[in-house]
Amino acid sequence: MMKIDKKVLGILDRAKEGHAPGKEDCIHMLSFHEISPEASLIRATADSLMRLRYGNNCLVFAQIGIEIAPCPASCKFCSFGEGHTSFGTSNMTDEDILATALNFTESNELYALFLMTMHNYDYDKLIRIVRMLRNKIPAETKLCVNIGDFDLSQARELKAEGVAGAYHLARLREGVDTTLDPKIRNASVKNLKEAGLDWYYCCEPIGPEHTPEELAEQILFGREFGGCFQNGAMNRIYIPGSPLARYGQITELKLGQVTAVVALAMLETEATKTIGVHEPNQIGLTSGANTIYAETGANPRDTQEETSTNRGRDIAACKKMLFESGFSHLLTSPDKRLPLTNIN
Repeated sequence: MMKIDKKVLGILDRAKEGHAPGKEDCIHMLSFHEISPEASLIRATADSLMRLRYGNNCLVFAQIGIEIAPCPASCKFCSFGEGHTSFGTSNMTDEDILATALNFTESNELYALFLMTMHNYDYDKLIRIVRMLRNKIPAETKLCVNIGDFDLSQARELKAEGVAGAYHLARLREGVDTTLDPKIRNASVKNLKEAGLDWYYCCEPIGPEHTPEELAEQILFGREFGGCFQNGAMNRIYIPGSPLARYGQITELKLGQVTAVVALAMLETEATKTIGVHEPNQIGLTSGANTIYAETGANPRDTQEETSTNRGRDIAACKKMLFESGFSHLLTSPDKRLPLTNIN
């Protein structure tokens, strides 16, 4: 007869009553192998509670990587890292950025559109692009950024120009696997929150070498640093020739387990309106996540300059995956949703 760990059962029973697990509980849930019955039960419980919390609604975000360059942050998990990248320097034109943004938003199905730069970026250029897009894309589509560090005045200007949120964090082993200072990364998070921007956060980039303790701390920072609009989980993609390639890559099943712990950990955080999983996969979307990203342009997890020809998905592919994962409606703004039906 199969026996389930009693501590896990207790954690999940409390979660069903609305109580989010603490750090030690998260560590305990993350310590099980992804093929264990405990991990399966954790995923199933998180999925059920997430669907109840968010009304079985799902979201699609999109990201445009607007530039490529050998990056001095030298992130050992990134295809753009200076010292190991095979990429040169290239930039999308304003016309191409606008055309891509309009293509993403013309169906009015996209909840948020992100602009991604390198860590070192031209702030004035970014503001110019933000102004251009904010005047052209639908007003209800949130415009967000995924950029290098920024000060409070810059965060306030981004907000004033129509940016709704920013994806920013000190990632797993920041300062060890990167040249960046986690304190500076977190200062940018403080700046964006003080400026009134939505904070998009994630436990990433997860590899086989990361411990349950590391993962739990990363997950809970999104809860304990004032709460985030989105929390989620993202795996590190195996990139041949990168410094961390020797560790390999976690399974989607393990990513689903981490995603489930994220969803459970954020149960009591009212600010959290979405749980993401990246790269998009159905296991994650049946383990507590309700949001995935379409991608085009530069992608730090890809070896192709244009990710839409390789790893990146379009909105139609994202919608199909969400439909197959059992979601009933696509949330396109805080107060508008569309039925997910007849997805071919």
